[in-house]
Amino acid sequence: MAKIEQKQVIVNEIKEKLERAASVVVVDARGLTVEQDTELRKQLREAGVDYKVYKNTMVHFAIQGTQFEGLDEYLAGPSTFAFSYEDATAGASILNSVAKKADALEFKAGVVEGILYDAAGIKVIADIPSREVLLSKLLGSFKSPISSFARVINQVAEKKSEGAAE
Repeated sequence: MAKIEQKQVIVNEIKEKLERAASVVVVDARGLTVEQDTELRKQLREAGVDYKVYKNTMVHFAIQGTQFEGLDEYLAGPSTFAFSYEDATAGASILNSVAKKADALEFKAGVVEGILYDAAGIKVIADIPSREVLLSKLLGSFKSPISSFARVINQVAEKKSEGAAE
Protein backbone atom coordinates (compact mmCIF):
# COMPACT_ATOMS: atom_id res chain seq x y z
CA MET A 1 0.00 0.00 0.00
CA ALA A 2 2.84 2.40 0.78
CA LYS A 3 4.28 2.06 -2.74
CA ILE A 4 0.96 3.02 -4.33
CA GLU A 5 0.76 6.11 -2.12
CA GLN A 6 4.32 7.11 -3.07
CA LYS A 7 3.52 6.72 -6.74
CA GLN A 8 0.33 8.75 -6.34
CA VAL A 9 2.37 11.62 -4.88
CA ILE A 10 4.57 11.62 -7.99
CA VAL A 11 1.57 11.45 -10.33
CA ASN A 12 -0.01 14.39 -8.48
CA GLU A 13 3.24 16.36 -8.76
CA ILE A 14 3.27 15.80 -12.52
CA LYS A 15 -0.42 16.78 -12.77
CA GLU A 16 0.26 20.04 -10.95
CA LYS A 17 3.06 20.88 -13.38
CA LEU A 18 0.85 20.00 -16.35
CA GLU A 19 -1.95 22.28 -15.11
CA ARG A 20 0.41 25.28 -15.11
CA ALA A 21 2.42 24.35 -18.22
CA ALA A 22 2.08 26.15 -21.54
CA SER A 23 4.21 23.42 -23.11
CA VAL A 24 5.94 20.14 -22.36
CA VAL A 25 8.86 18.81 -24.38
CA VAL A 26 10.00 15.19 -24.09
CA VAL A 27 13.63 14.35 -24.84
CA ASP A 28 16.01 11.44 -24.54
CA ALA A 29 19.04 12.83 -22.75
CA ARG A 30 21.08 9.61 -22.54
CA GLY A 31 24.71 10.17 -23.35
CA LEU A 32 24.98 13.79 -22.23
CA THR A 33 28.14 14.48 -20.29
CA VAL A 34 27.86 15.78 -16.75
CA GLU A 35 29.05 19.20 -17.94
CA GLN A 36 26.49 19.33 -20.75
CA ASP A 37 23.68 18.24 -18.44
CA THR A 38 24.68 20.75 -15.76
CA GLU A 39 24.80 23.60 -18.28
CA LEU A 40 21.45 22.53 -19.78
CA ARG A 41 19.77 22.42 -16.37
CA LYS A 42 21.22 25.84 -15.49
CA GLN A 43 19.91 27.44 -18.69
CA LEU A 44 16.48 25.88 -18.23
CA ARG A 45 16.29 26.93 -14.58
CA GLU A 46 17.18 30.54 -15.49
CA ALA A 47 14.39 30.52 -18.10
CA GLY A 48 11.86 29.26 -15.54
CA VAL A 49 11.55 25.81 -17.11
CA ASP A 50 11.20 22.69 -14.94
CA TYR A 51 13.36 19.84 -16.28
CA LYS A 52 12.97 16.46 -14.69
CA VAL A 53 13.21 12.74 -15.32
CA TYR A 54 10.02 10.82 -14.54
CA LYS A 55 9.06 7.23 -15.08
CA ASN A 56 6.98 6.87 -18.22
CA THR A 57 4.24 5.02 -16.33
CA MET A 58 3.87 7.91 -13.87
CA VAL A 59 3.55 10.40 -16.74
CA HIS A 60 1.12 8.04 -18.50
CA PHE A 61 -1.26 8.21 -15.54
CA ALA A 62 -0.80 11.98 -15.07
CA ILE A 63 -1.57 12.98 -18.68
CA GLN A 64 -4.83 11.05 -18.94
CA GLY A 65 -7.66 13.45 -19.78
CA THR A 66 -5.37 16.45 -20.35
CA GLN A 67 -4.22 18.33 -23.45
CA PHE A 68 -0.93 16.43 -23.10
CA GLU A 69 -2.50 13.00 -23.58
CA GLY A 70 -1.05 12.73 -27.08
CA LEU A 71 2.43 12.34 -25.58
CA ASP A 72 1.47 8.85 -24.43
CA GLU A 73 2.63 7.24 -27.68
CA TYR A 74 6.11 8.75 -27.20
CA LEU A 75 6.61 7.42 -23.67
CA ALA A 76 9.06 4.63 -24.45
CA GLY A 77 12.64 4.38 -23.29
CA PRO A 78 14.36 6.99 -21.13
CA SER A 79 12.41 10.24 -21.09
CA THR A 80 13.15 13.64 -19.63
CA PHE A 81 10.49 16.33 -19.49
CA ALA A 82 10.79 20.11 -19.82
CA PHE A 83 7.77 22.02 -18.49
CA SER A 84 7.56 25.63 -19.74
CA TYR A 85 5.16 27.92 -17.92
CA GLU A 86 5.57 31.50 -19.14
CA ASP A 87 7.09 31.31 -22.63
CA ALA A 88 5.76 28.24 -24.42
CA THR A 89 8.84 27.96 -26.64
CA ALA A 90 11.50 28.58 -23.97
CA GLY A 91 12.15 24.94 -23.09
CA ALA A 92 12.20 23.79 -26.70
CA SER A 93 14.55 26.62 -27.71
CA ILE A 94 17.08 25.91 -24.98
CA LEU A 95 16.95 22.16 -25.58
CA ASN A 96 17.43 22.75 -29.31
CA SER A 97 20.46 24.99 -28.81
CA VAL A 98 22.05 22.35 -26.58
CA ALA A 99 21.10 19.54 -29.00
CA LYS A 100 23.01 21.33 -31.77
CA LYS A 101 26.19 20.99 -29.69
CA ALA A 102 25.39 17.64 -28.06
CA ASP A 103 24.32 14.90 -30.47
CA ALA A 104 23.24 12.73 -27.54
CA LEU A 105 20.18 14.90 -26.81
CA GLU A 106 17.26 13.75 -28.96
CA PHE A 107 13.78 15.22 -29.17
CA LYS A 108 10.91 12.75 -28.87
CA ALA A 109 7.84 14.99 -28.99
CA GLY A 110 6.14 17.91 -27.34
CA VAL A 111 2.87 19.69 -26.76
CA VAL A 112 2.85 23.45 -27.19
CA GLU A 113 -0.35 25.28 -26.27
CA GLY A 114 -2.44 22.15 -26.73
CA ILE A 115 -0.97 21.01 -30.06
CA LEU A 116 1.04 17.77 -30.27
CA TYR A 117 4.26 17.86 -32.31
CA ASP A 118 6.61 15.03 -33.19
CA ALA A 119 10.40 15.43 -32.96
CA ALA A 120 10.68 17.31 -36.27
CA GLY A 121 7.77 19.59 -35.41
CA ILE A 122 9.11 20.49 -32.00
CA LYS A 123 12.46 21.42 -33.58
CA VAL A 124 10.61 23.86 -35.85
CA ILE A 125 8.85 25.32 -32.79
CA ALA A 126 12.23 25.61 -31.07
CA ASP A 127 13.50 27.88 -33.84
CA ILE A 128 10.70 30.41 -33.27
CA PRO A 129 12.08 33.47 -31.48
CA SER A 130 10.81 34.22 -27.98
CA ARG A 131 7.78 36.43 -27.44
CA GLU A 132 9.98 39.36 -26.39
CA VAL A 133 12.10 39.12 -29.54
CA LEU A 134 9.00 38.96 -31.75
CA LEU A 135 7.45 41.96 -29.99
CA SER A 136 10.63 44.00 -30.35
CA LYS A 137 10.77 43.17 -34.07
CA LEU A 138 7.14 44.19 -34.43
CA LEU A 139 7.73 47.48 -32.62
CA GLY A 140 10.84 48.06 -34.72
CA SER A 141 8.83 47.59 -37.89
CA PHE A 142 6.28 50.14 -36.63
CA LYS A 143 8.96 52.61 -35.60
CA SER A 144 10.77 52.67 -38.95
CA PRO A 145 7.87 54.00 -41.12
CA ILE A 146 6.79 56.43 -38.39
CA SER A 147 10.33 57.81 -38.13
CA SER A 148 10.53 58.21 -41.91
CA PHE A 149 7.16 59.97 -41.96
CA ALA A 150 8.27 62.30 -39.15
CA ARG A 151 11.44 63.22 -41.07
CA VAL A 152 9.45 64.01 -44.23
CA ILE A 153 7.00 66.19 -42.29
CA ASN A 154 9.93 67.96 -40.62
CA GLN A 155 11.58 68.65 -43.99
CA VAL A 156 8.31 69.99 -45.42
CA ALA A 157 7.91 72.26 -42.39
CA GLU A 158 11.51 73.51 -42.76
CA LYS A 159 10.98 74.31 -46.46
CA LYS A 160 7.79 76.20 -45.69
CA SER A 161 9.54 78.20 -42.96
CA GLU A 162 12.43 78.99 -45.36
CA GLY A 163 9.96 80.11 -48.03
CA ALA A 164 8.09 82.31 -45.54
CA ALA A 165 11.37 83.90 -44.31
CA GLU A 166 12.29 85.06 -47.83
